[in-house]
Amino acid sequence: MSRLQPSDNATLQEWLDYLESLHRTPIDLGLDRIRVVADKLKLELPFVKITVGGTNGKGSTCAMLEAILLASGYKVGTYTSPHLIDFNERIRVDGEQASDQDIIDQFHKIERVRGETTLSYFEYTTLAALMLFEGRKLDVAVLEVGLGGRLDAVNLVDADCAIITSVDIDHTAYLGDTREKIGLEKAHIFRPGRPAICADPMPPQTIMDYAGRIGADLWLFGKDFNYSGDRQQWAYGGRSQRRSGLAYPALRGANQLLNASAALAALEALRPRLVVPQQAVRIGLSQVSLPGRLQILPGTPTIILDVAHNPHAAAALGQNLDAMGYFPHTHAVIGMLNDKDIPAVVAKLANRVDHWYCASLEGPRGTSGQDLAAMVRQALAATTGQPSLEETSTEVHRVKPPEEGRPGVRSVAVPPVPAHTVKVSNFENPVQAFTEARKQAAENDRILVFGSFATVGPVLDELGRKAT
Repeated sequence: MSRLQPSDNATLQEWLDYLESLHRTPIDLGLDRIRVVADKLKLELPFVKITVGGTNGKGSTCAMLEAILLASGYKVGTYTSPHLIDFNERIRVDGEQASDQDIIDQFHKIERVRGETTLSYFEYTTLAALMLFEGRKLDVAVLEVGLGGRLDAVNLVDADCAIITSVDIDHTAYLGDTREKIGLEKAHIFRPGRPAICADPMPPQTIMDYAGRIGADLWLFGKDFNYSGDRQQWAYGGRSQRRSGLAYPALRGANQLLNASAALAALEALRPRLVVPQQAVRIGLSQVSLPGRLQILPGTPTIILDVAHNPHAAAALGQNLDAMGYFPHTHAVIGMLNDKDIPAVVAKLANRVDHWYCASLEGPRGTSGQDLAAMVRQALAATTGQPSLEETSTEVHRVKPPEEGRPGVRSVAVPPVPAHTVKVSNFENPVQAFTEARKQAAENDRILVFGSFATVGPVLDELGRKAT
């Protein structure tokens, strides 16, 4: 049963609590309900619309598009999810977060017309973002797809250009358990006769088949657009446009040039409607920022924040950690949702972490720190071939075998030599886990915080509070 509608002087948090109580399930994919309410609102979006879907890289691609378009002088709205600290992060106009009152005003409008139609939290907030954008007379909106594509609320919008950044295994309960099934779900953000950008170097055949079936203008990485670079700069090459002498994006990570090239391909495809000077590309890429994506904080020990929460993202995170150089020890604060492939994520980083600090996450999808620690130990044992040991640590020892069988040599068992010790601990929340990691880490060590927005967000908030 939903709560009573918030009063006229209700806070944004009270409204958000109300939205969470409206619908029977937190995730209920489908466009029927949101279309009914959108029709009642007579929603019109008379600006260029770019939707961005994919397993990983969506947020970075949206941030680059936003930064480049702002540098070009356009009025830009950006809708992303989820948020790290404040809900307002999800809705931005000209790079500034929407105010509480701006968002509440849209909620009131939706509530007045929706009648008996219940909306999920994401459907409701998506409509609020679109209505706010409509009222601000934008030139262009950048909209991040929440989950999948075909039945996601953002797919209500007929995009002028759609981007798929990558396709990998995640959200299998909703999207399927193969790249082909997941790719088909994501491909539904494409529209007939309009640019459809796919930045996955090895796209599932279902994406190409669907684009062909509906007559979308499919742009494939490696065929229609590409990038090249050296240590100093990089270049984008598209169907008829080349941009050279570009500085590397301010966002860190091995895949950021792939994301940047997808953004530039979309802008090339939209050239008849959006003019983007070369200098705007340079400025936008140099100024783009996105908290929680391989975010490295100043000071010692080195602190890295990354919302990686699936095997594909964890593999990229591992490569990026390797590229950072030598650190005596790596302390990993991890918190994950229970619908993620936790063993596979841990396996990608198993050989890079010395101490795992497993944090409980709240909510029905949250994993307790104790359960997470047990899964981490099992994953480490499976990855290293060693049995799981103590509750608080997993220790790996090497034993030199006796030299049996050699003539004239007495068999001698060499005592075990302590080798690399991997510790696993559990905590009540991410902040508690991070606090302990800072106590244990030496100045020249590094601390990695990852696994979920719900893990990185509280730690980032805590660091911000202490800084002020």
